[in-house]
Amino acid sequence: MDSTLPAVAEELLKEIKKAFQDTSHGIDTFSFRLKFIFGPSAVPALDLVDQHSVTRVVSPSGRTAYQVLGSSGKLYTCYSSCHFCTCPAFGFSVLQKSESLLCKHILAVYLSRAMGACQDLTVSEEQLTSILLAEEEDEG
Repeated sequence: MDSTLPAVAEELLKEIKKAFQDTSHGIDTFSFRLKFIFGPSAVPALDLVDQHSVTRVVSPSGRTAYQVLGSSGKLYTCYSSCHFCTCPAFGFSVLQKSESLLCKHILAVYLSRAMGACQDLTVSEEQLTSILLAEEEDEG
């Protein structure tokens, strides 16, 4: 996983990944630890994973971003490489207030990756650039 998360969070995500690779058993065995480490974003993130809301967007050069269809129907772009999401909750709860490690969208990305549940979408370099620029326009 990424080195931007605390070691305990990274270790839990590694355990989930190993468990799903070995036996494909349910996430229930990890739910208490997920809630303990990630707080109130754990259950909504699991809901997003169950709804197959996470898409890994990859360009021919290998650049990768993730798009998560939020519960409100809005599409958010997440970057696991730098631990960032474009949703307002990430900006407020994670960056400004430091109340959470991450938002439900970026947690859903990490969980989807660990569980092998990401949808994949290959796009051209231009399409990926448009996705990234659309987020900037929404913010500005």
